Amino acid sequence: MAPVTVDVLVVFAIIVVAMVLFVTEVVSSDVTAIAVLVSLVVLGDYTGVSAIAALGGFANPATVTVIAMYILSEAVRQTGIVSRVGQWIAADAAGSERRLLGSILGTTGVAAGFVNNTPVVAVFVPMVHDIAAETNISPSKLFLPLSYAAMLGGTLTLIGTSTNLVVSDVAGRAGAAGVAPELHALGMFEFTPLGIVVFVVGVGYLLTVGRWLTPARVSPETTLVEAYDVERHLAQVVVREGSPLVGNPVSSVRDLLAEPVTTDGSVAEPIDCKLLQLVRDEEPQHALSSDVPLAVGDVLTVRGDRRNVNRFADRFGLRQLPHERVTAGDLDVREGRGSLVEVIVPEGSRLHGDTVHEANLAGYHAAQVLAVRRGDSVRTADIDEYEIGVGDALLVQVRERDLRYLVENGDLVVVRGLGKELSEDREPTPLEPTTPTVFATVALVVVIAALGLLPISIAALAGVVVLFATDAVSPGDAYSAVNWNVIFLLAGVIPLGVALTNTGGDALVAEFISSLGIVLPPIGILGVVYVLTGLLAAIITPVATVVLLTPVAIDTAISLGVNPLAFVFAVLFAASSAFMTPVGYQTNLMVYGPGGYRFSDYLRVGTPLFALLAVVTTVGIVVFWGL
Repeated sequence: MAPVTVDVLVVFAIIVVAMVLFVTEVVSSDVTAIAVLVSLVVLGDYTGVSAIAALGGFANPATVTVIAMYILSEAVRQTGIVSRVGQWIAADAAGSERRLLGSILGTTGVAAGFVNNTPVVAVFVPMVHDIAAETNISPSKLFLPLSYAAMLGGTLTLIGTSTNLVVSDVAGRAGAAGVAPELHALGMFEFTPLGIVVFVVGVGYLLTVGRWLTPARVSPETTLVEAYDVERHLAQVVVREGSPLVGNPVSSVRDLLAEPVTTDGSVAEPIDCKLLQLVRDEEPQHALSSDVPLAVGDVLTVRGDRRNVNRFADRFGLRQLPHERVTAGDLDVREGRGSLVEVIVPEGSRLHGDTVHEANLAGYHAAQVLAVRRGDSVRTADIDEYEIGVGDALLVQVRERDLRYLVENGDLVVVRGLGKELSEDREPTPLEPTTPTVFATVALVVVIAALGLLPISIAALAGVVVLFATDAVSPGDAYSAVNWNVIFLLAGVIPLGVALTNTGGDALVAEFISSLGIVLPPIGILGVVYVLTGLLAAIITPVATVVLLTPVAIDTAISLGVNPLAFVFAVLFAASSAFMTPVGYQTNLMVYGPGGYRFSDYLRVGTPLFALLAVVTTVGIVVFWGL
């Protein structure tokens, strides 16, 4: 075995620290990646990475292509075609769970092969929830397969996921550098035949064994109030004659609750209640958005435990109404547009890392957070100190106009509670006039890249230029659609792969893996690379995994004297098989809260799927490309 030098130890130390930070999430993954980039340059005497080389991650073709694909995906989303497809699925399913699941899996998977899978899942989550409610199926039975199908669909084409593009770039550079002359940047449909096999096998599993293993955590009949167990924290009070609140604007009540003043002018203990709604003459008004003076007979809906509600009523001369009168319907601002909504925090949200208090949704957007859910764990007390994370589901009381800003800026994704539910007699979603332009542009990008007329990065950028020039998507919407966390993650970790190669660290790891050849044939070692990649992807994100392991896989193949392209494909397919944890892939996180899942659910459903695809993919690689 080659000697372990100080340079290799330094790079390995950086990798270990980065992995710990990725797993513990002490800081966000993009911040960790940039810290890695800086460390590589500071320790350049050992890592061999200069400032120019480190910053090359931002100009890397894979990074540029991912940015362009986010913009193209946003243009497709804005056409309304995905919503139209959801309505077709609802009409076609006709109450059959298996047919509904099959339609969702097929549609999601194919779409994820050409459009970034995160916005696809974001659009499908609320539609799937509505369909589940109409067909009396637990949404939990559908959400996890939805995420898995999006991941499987990413293996259909080169642009299916960002990891495909990174693997292609590493393979292309290895071929150009003469490390493995038979390697090249991957073609648009070069691995599609095996991708189809993997997708069909995965969908078959999800429709049979996976369907049986997937739990029904959330009842289709459960209201938002029941799902978040907030009914016992809701109460209604009536303003009595002589109440000191009479004549005060609704907006002032929030300040009085935070620092109430007694009749003698002394400051009393704050009352932990949130004023949600005012009802006057049977007309509800959103409390944080209303400035009308309170009057005798007004009904106020508040959130708080029994003790604080009692203190609120006693101090301000209010009469409590029977507890059982408060329902989800009582929080509707107007018919058809509920003010009580369930939202999830997507990757890239500016709310990530803030406490509910620091996010100050009430102050900035007139939105009250009533409860939070992470997986199957619901929190209804001490919410202000809760740190918001990606994948968290929030129960929010807000008007549509105030929520729209947060949704359009990518800070929240609505799951349910806003807008009309899907129904058979609902008018089809109208398509935007730009729909033909968008789809023609995306098709041209795919064709040009597939024929090799232009590099995929240039073809994708040309598509963006066309969309801008035709006003198919605005620059503001385009830039907002880009998940900059992923971009900085990519740009930050790509130099880490360079450092691993510069110091010989990849060859050292490859030598260790190759030593298994004493007991395993080459196809067995190919399987080991697949399993190692899949396990790391489920823990430290797929992007970081492929950056580290693609060079290792290539060196392993060279040391064994076998086809390096086969090992490249093992990494590529395994990176899209992070089924076993909710943190392994962002779509897994997106369904974690709304599905009410436990961490163990991902292990129970995802482990057999991972094992099945490890065998199918390993054998398929040998059949299609040989060893």
